[in-house]
Amino acid sequence: MTDRRKKVVIIGGGITGLSAAYYLQKKIKNHQLPIDLQLIEATHRLGGKIQTVKRDGYLFEKGPDSFLARKLAATKLAKEVGLGRELVGNEKGKSYILVKDTPHALPDGAVMGIPTKLSPFITTGLFSPVGKLRAAADFFIPKTKNQDDRSLGVFFRRRFGDEVVENLIEPLLSGIYAGDVDRLSLRSTFPQFLHAEHKYRSLIVGMKKLKEIHPQHGDDSEFKKNSVFLTLKEGLQSLVDGVEKAIDPDIITKGIKVEKIYKEDTAYELSLNSGKVIKADSVIVTSPHAAAQSMLSEYKIFEPLKHMPSTSVATVVIAFAQEALQDNLDAMNIAVSRNSDYTITACTWLNKKWPHAVPEGKVLLRCLVGRTGDEAVVDQPDDEIFKIVLEDLKKLITISAEPEFYAVTRWKQSMPQYTVGHHDMLDTMNEQLEKELAGLYVAGSSYEGLGIPECVEQGEDVAKKAVKYVQQL
Repeated sequence: MTDRRKKVVIIGGGITGLSAAYYLQKKIKNHQLPIDLQLIEATHRLGGKIQTVKRDGYLFEKGPDSFLARKLAATKLAKEVGLGRELVGNEKGKSYILVKDTPHALPDGAVMGIPTKLSPFITTGLFSPVGKLRAAADFFIPKTKNQDDRSLGVFFRRRFGDEVVENLIEPLLSGIYAGDVDRLSLRSTFPQFLHAEHKYRSLIVGMKKLKEIHPQHGDDSEFKKNSVFLTLKEGLQSLVDGVEKAIDPDIITKGIKVEKIYKEDTAYELSLNSGKVIKADSVIVTSPHAAAQSMLSEYKIFEPLKHMPSTSVATVVIAFAQEALQDNLDAMNIAVSRNSDYTITACTWLNKKWPHAVPEGKVLLRCLVGRTGDEAVVDQPDDEIFKIVLEDLKKLITISAEPEFYAVTRWKQSMPQYTVGHHDMLDTMNEQLEKELAGLYVAGSSYEGLGIPECVEQGEDVAKKAVKYVQQL
């Protein structure tokens, strides 16, 4: 490494970019490296889709409302910035799948829709006797010889048949990606299913074994046993704020957009919407894939990102006094199958999942609308979306009074779709980047995982790569 100070620029101040900045700064300080760091965010706030609302004693999220406890990257980051004691595990509650007009309890032992206990699966009303027999064929169907990528739908229909896919697996898995299981890539979304089949042949046996090896809760004894999800007492925004406070303020630039990125010899030039051009030795792009492709449109490497689909969704949060509702189901979560005449795709009773976030005697519902092939509702006015959601809720529970308030949040083209071939596309793109645009990295929800832990992990990974690269210059 020469005596000249090097510069790394991070584009995008969502949780991926913030994580990259935090871990880069940590490495620079710990090793006294002659590297300057800058994070550029186009808007006037950091955190991207992570946005917490505090209203009338309620606390709720506009975007993601939690992260998986068993994926430890986000927990580790929270602890590093002094928020370890603020972590909260979810309460347990009943989950249902709505098929047509009938809610069915989620069979006990189901792991993302895959049964690991036979008795609840045999007795559930989710499937016909024929559907149950077809699903039992999983014990005898040989593992797939061809290891090429395929859709979740193709994979699961082969093992369990159409009923289990449509009435159980699809509502659960598409709820995560707001996508179509017959288009989503198995390899890029849930490769563990492919690995389980390869090792154990039967997916039922495989997931039961993996569940025994990897319990659903994290390794932290202070969380409730079997807490699948974690948040923070003051909301996920506090994680964003905590990481921002841990980063030197002069590193962060808000309200400036990077319009174009060019490589000049061994350095990069970034054209900003302010008219200014800055130079960097390494660039980390954590913006959504459409924005990344626009910045780097001069390079054919990024052409596939132009054709990568995204889905629009909306969250609708509704607050009630407890006496206004008669909850016959006693549900905490409901996932809705495509075979149902409902617009909502899922609903969570936040007062049951996160009682610390809702005043005593109140009920807070969080409904989701929008998914691949059913996105038009997201473009409706707030009051129309609210009316549609309320009508759906009235089919499920008795509502005798008006809500205290409701809040609609739209996320246009915000859910990247990892369609079949996504993993191969990333491999090819990263290989070409290393050859043609060394020192430039892409990371974030568009690439290797939508969840907060996956984004944090990607941020830390590209931080390591950027430091290693500039040290070699």
